[in-house]
Amino acid sequence: MQVSAATSADVHDRMMGAKRPPTMGVEEEFFLVDPHSRAPEPAADRVVARAAERLGDLVAGEFSRYQVEVKTPPCADATTLLEHAGRLRTELAKAAAAEGLWVCASGTPVVGGRELVAPVAGHPRYHAGVNQYRAMLDDFTLCAHHVHIHLPDRELAVLVSNHLRAWLPLVVALSANSPMYRGRDTGYASWRWAVRSRFPCLGPPPFFESLRDYDETATAMAELEAMLDADLPFWDVRPNPHVPTVEVRSMDVSADIDDMLALTVLIRALVTTVAARAIGGDPGPRVSGELLRAACWRAARDGWAARGPDPMSGRVIPVSEQTRRLIEHVRSALQDAGDIDRVAAFVRRLATRGCGADRQRAALARRGSYAGVVDDLVGRTTAVNARPAAD
Repeated sequence: MQVSAATSADVHDRMMGAKRPPTMGVEEEFFLVDPHSRAPEPAADRVVARAAERLGDLVAGEFSRYQVEVKTPPCADATTLLEHAGRLRTELAKAAAAEGLWVCASGTPVVGGRELVAPVAGHPRYHAGVNQYRAMLDDFTLCAHHVHIHLPDRELAVLVSNHLRAWLPLVVALSANSPMYRGRDTGYASWRWAVRSRFPCLGPPPFFESLRDYDETATAMAELEAMLDADLPFWDVRPNPHVPTVEVRSMDVSADIDDMLALTVLIRALVTTVAARAIGGDPGPRVSGELLRAACWRAARDGWAARGPDPMSGRVIPVSEQTRRLIEHVRSALQDAGDIDRVAAFVRRLATRGCGADRQRAALARRGSYAGVVDDLVGRTTAVNARPAAD
């Protein structure tokens, strides 16, 4: 299905015709940890209030009181995004330090806290979720990296999601940064994904024929109480209900700001590339939901070392080869945005030291304790001076 002729012309002019890449923004979630125990500390209210003095509504609480979230404004280029994200991390770390705490970027808590059940923050929506999902949310202490890419039309955003969903297993593998959970190695690269996979409304979205199909499916799932609100589904790709963006939500938070930035611009290049295809009538690959979830599971288990189905050919190939093919697929968009060197440097880092999960395990081997893993993560979370793009 194509978007309307008027919408197609508008989107093409605004996204492709002027060779200006769409704006992008990120949300990053972090744990607050005690410097002595290295366990998460339920202090979000205090830290958010202190950080908001400098950051305003760019900082907020999250589902549990262990977590805080920061969000950048829309940014036109990677340099601007880096400046905003770096400032947010720095100011958040200062606010946490004033409360005697550290900020830690990991998809799951490395060391266990005092409470076996996550202390839920005060927002009524979070408590409605507990009422609906019950014990499934007891250990829902997870930190993510969400990417927003501007799209001016919700219909197009749904059609773009049909293309993006096939790439989600690769995105999970590249961003995996949660192998540890409460003092043990889970054997997974992204335990965060494994926890999320139990929910009926989290994970890859279905293939939708249209915006109407999307809305009807979300409404039916909300009527089943499989999701809280049809206007705010938790699929890993969705048209954001509040801002004109397509939102990708499958990534673990990255400790290294360089990696976060490279993943973000890579996703923007993919959105730019597939939006042009959707405008031209390409419906995207119809990968079955069962196969897609299986591929995400394999990516979550093995991270950079995983194998999975290539969206271009359907063949099962290593993640490293999938990444090479993705970059070739979006090379023109990366070059137009000036991001090709930044992404190439990210891939070299992956080839050298693996994904975030590999770095956590290397820190455990080097430092000899889970506390040492937290120390390593904290140091990298707040080291916000990014490498030059060509490093």
